[in-house]
Amino acid sequence: MNKNTLKSIGSVFAGFITVVILSVGTDFVLETLHIFPPQSDPKAYLIWMLVLALAYRSLYTVAGGYVAARLAPNRPMRHVIILGFVGIAAGTLGVIISWNFSPDHWYPISLVIGAMPCTWLGGKLKTRIVQRNFSV
Repeated sequence: MNKNTLKSIGSVFAGFITVVILSVGTDFVLETLHIFPPQSDPKAYLIWMLVLALAYRSLYTVAGGYVAARLAPNRPMRHVIILGFVGIAAGTLGVIISWNFSPDHWYPISLVIGAMPCTWLGGKLKTRIVQRNFSV
């Protein structure tokens, strides 16, 4: 495996880990502060809690796309799209696993639907910043 292949894998992995760590960390803080119920009781989540979680997870997914584009050795948007597909796969697995545990199916489905647009936006933000810096 050549050096660029390892960098490519690392950039997608770093983008994914960014989303996971920020999401799990925020969930943990909100549960510790008793703003959110424990994840072991998904039926206790109110609509506003799920909307809030969807909002911050969407922002973190944008950040993950930015990280993947930033670390990509070349073709940053290709890495972002790969990360988007990884997010779709992980989210789909989440939908399948959680289907019988929660009546709010819209939430995990929204995460799947938003994976690609959010990662794409993060990548576009990064590539626009680079383009703007070169054109000044």
